[in-house]
Amino acid sequence: MTDSKTVTLRTLIGDYPVTAALKSGQVRSPHVRLDFADIKPVSSGFKRTVRDLEFDVSELAIVTYLMAKAHGKPLTLLPAVLVARFQHPLLLYNAERGPLAPGDLAGRRVGVRSYSVTTGAWIRGILADDYGIQPEQVKWVTFEEAHVAEFRDPPNVERAPAGAKVVDMLLAGEIDAAIVGDGPPADPRLKTLLPDPAAAARAWHAKHGAIQVNHLVVVKNSLSKSNPQAIREIYRLLVESKQAAGLPQSGALDLNPFGIEANRRNLEVAVDCCYRQGLIPRRYAVDELFDDTTRTLGA
Repeated sequence: MTDSKTVTLRTLIGDYPVTAALKSGQVRSPHVRLDFADIKPVSSGFKRTVRDLEFDVSELAIVTYLMAKAHGKPLTLLPAVLVARFQHPLLLYNAERGPLAPGDLAGRRVGVRSYSVTTGAWIRGILADDYGIQPEQVKWVTFEEAHVAEFRDPPNVERAPAGAKVVDMLLAGEIDAAIVGDGPPADPRLKTLLPDPAAAARAWHAKHGAIQVNHLVVVKNSLSKSNPQAIREIYRLLVESKQAAGLPQSGALDLNPFGIEANRRNLEVAVDCCYRQGLIPRRYAVDELFDDTTRTLGA
């Protein structure tokens, strides 16, 4: 039972080890009740987060957040990473059609769910930095529009036919490679395009001193201004949920870092990646991504 001082917040957050205790009610607050939307996959709700401002609290992809900020959406970031991974294994090709190397992608067609999807942005950055293939050298084939309505795809992007699926097009030879954000399907014909992706990921991490963050948490500016206690409670709940999951495991890289300083380098690299691809108009300073309330979380 919640008391009269409890605020109920419409919330979009996915199911992960780091959020399990929060979503089960194992960790809770006398001040905040999170009303979780049942949207699966959670990314299918991101458009509603940035276009309709439907949620008070929402998981959101970092590229979507940066683009939303660039277009004046009234959302602010919490320094809480729910999803991060190294994207290197997620660029695939059809080995039945012959060998293909990263340097062969110039002039080729590569499928990706949306040009502005975070996994796609990270992989374009990897191709540019480590293999010399610039985004404009590739013909990108997309299947959805951007979450942020104001964004316009660059001229080397085309939309796949209605109803087409990226893996089907890859197997049919209609595209040469594909970025599969949901992970590689179990098909022996499909191989990772980047050689030894695990080693490549370790090298990227050593080079940049960062992890490739995917999803963090955002809140409405209006909530942060009117009820900073609620924002602090949301963050506390997230922290306790992570602790309940025993994360990070002993000796493992923390893929759910919390706090601005723990994420400063991660966010600097993400901002730079987006800026160099023309997804945002300038390089935001990390502190600009937070407001007076969220900037103090985890300090």
